[in-house]
Order: sequence, then C-alpha cells, then structure tokens
Amino acid sequence: MRIQQLKSAQRFFLSDGGLETFMIFDKGYDLPCFSAAVLLDCEPGRRDLTSYFERYIDIARQSGRGYVIDAPTWRAGVAWAGALGKTVSEVIEINARAVKFVSDIRARHETAELPIIVNGLVGPSGDAYAPDTMLAPQDSLLVHAPQVHALGRAGVDMISAMTLTHTGEAIGIVQAAKEIDIPVVIAFTLETDGCLPSGQSLGAAIAEVDAATDAGPIYYMINCAHPDHFRDVLDNKAAWAQRIGGIRANASRMSHEELDAAEVLDDGDPVELAHLNMGLFQLLPNIRVIGGCCGTDHRHVGCIAGQDPARKIA
Repeated sequence: MRIQQLKSAQRFFLSDGGLETFMIFDKGYDLPCFSAAVLLDCEPGRRDLTSYFERYIDIARQSGRGYVIDAPTWRAGVAWAGALGKTVSEVIEINARAVKFVSDIRARHETAELPIIVNGLVGPSGDAYAPDTMLAPQDSLLVHAPQVHALGRAGVDMISAMTLTHTGEAIGIVQAAKEIDIPVVIAFTLETDGCLPSGQSLGAAIAEVDAATDAGPIYYMINCAHPDHFRDVLDNKAAWAQRIGGIRANASRMSHEELDAAEVLDDGDPVELAHLNMGLFQLLPNIRVIGGCCGTDHRHVGCIAGQDPARKIA
C-alpha cells in the first residue's frame, strides 16, 4: 500500500541527506567502515539518530510531502562483518534492530497526510567510490542475499541498494530481493563524467540490469554526484531515463577522489542544489524521491522541500 502511495504521489517524497558525513563531521562520531549501524549500540547514538530522522520528518510534514526513512544499514552487510569486528549472525541481528528502530519512529509520526516508507539500505561490498570489488551476479547474490532477506523479514517496505559502482552487484541484489518478493531500488554512483565508476554509461547500466532481471527494480536512482556531473548525459526521450525515479545528489562539485582526501566537509550551496534538482524534472519526468548524499543535511533537503517542479510527476 505504501509503495503504491509512492508510485502514485503527485508530489515527490523526501529522503534524508548524508547520514554518515553528518554524524562524522557534525556530531563527531568515529564510524568504523563508515557504518552508521554502530550508532544503534549506544544510547547517545540512538538519541542522535532519532533526532536526525525526526528533523527530516518535520521538514516533510511542513512541506506536505511523504518521507522515506532509511534503516541505517548501508554498511551492515555480511561482507563488512569482519571489518566491523562482528560475526555474520551479529550483523544480521543489527539489520533487524535497525528496521525496528526506524519503524518505531514511523509509528510515532506517520499520519494520513504524512506517509512514511521504511527503506532497508544495502551498500556495495567494496568501495562506493571505486569498483575495487567487481562481483558477478551470482557472487553478488550470495554476498547480499543474507542482508536483503534479513531486512525483508524485519518488515521493510522496500530495499534500496545505494552507491553501486557496477552492474554485476546490482543484478545480484535485485535477484535477492525477487527471491522474497520485496520491491527493490537500484542507485548508481556516478563520476564527474556522468558514468559509473566502472566506466559504463548510466543508460547502458540501467538497460543491462533491466534485461538481466526482467525490469526487476521498481525504479533507479542517481546518487553521490553533483547534478553538474550527470545532467548532460540525461536524455528525457530515452527509455532508460524514464526508469529513473530518484535523485540523491552531492552538494559538492568535488570528484570522489577529492572528497575522499578532504579533511573539511564541502557542503556546497543548499539553495543552489535545490534549484539544480528542480531543473532535473525536465530531463527525468518520473522522479519520485529526492534527498541528498555526501555532505548534505537538513538544510539542503529543507531547500529542496520548498520547491515544486514545473513538471509534476504523473
């Protein structure tokens, strides 16, 4: 029911910004492996996560929009268990706790005018900025199915695989979601040339995943790139562009290499980012969700929430 609300909404839903960069640079947490899931293990972490999400929910309420609340599980896949100092079973249990945590927040705030979708995040098994780990679909299925299935059992409305660098990993995640009949979204990281870190074009990547999964994703997203990096590769007449339903852009124009090396957060210009996002509606008519990625926070999403595109989604 909630997914249908997302698909049929006349106003785009909001998501949050860059959770991990906010918690590191603004709240001072040391997140091992960039994993926000560890914040669930302590009272200050749970308190700051609650405050973080409730701030975005307030923005959604004030702007008359729905909200997609992400379980903080982007770096809580079994591939990261060893690096996080946890067993596979402990990582699976973290996913269940994360879903309960955000589901409880939803229960306190959802209304008929403020639908909230619980989204289980899945991240790449390697570096989100570089294709250091190139998985074939069958290997990706084996790596990601335990987390995808755990999120599904915990009661998420959908799965989103964020910051993927290549199609093999995406295909395996879609297959894992299809095994339990849970809606899935695929979000690709893009470089400054508008291509995936693997070098493949965005259009070719979407076409390949759709062909391999019988158009399995309910939509695709672009994330972790500034709009200037990918706007010129978009073609609103292309079939693959019609499949893009979400944007979570960076406010910074820095390359991923520059962002990786930066000691000070580049948070860009929230007002400019909002206007650039609205301009994308002319090229991507089926956008359903807009939020932010690295370096963005409530200021950026608040500016986005106050905008209404000239072309409303159908």
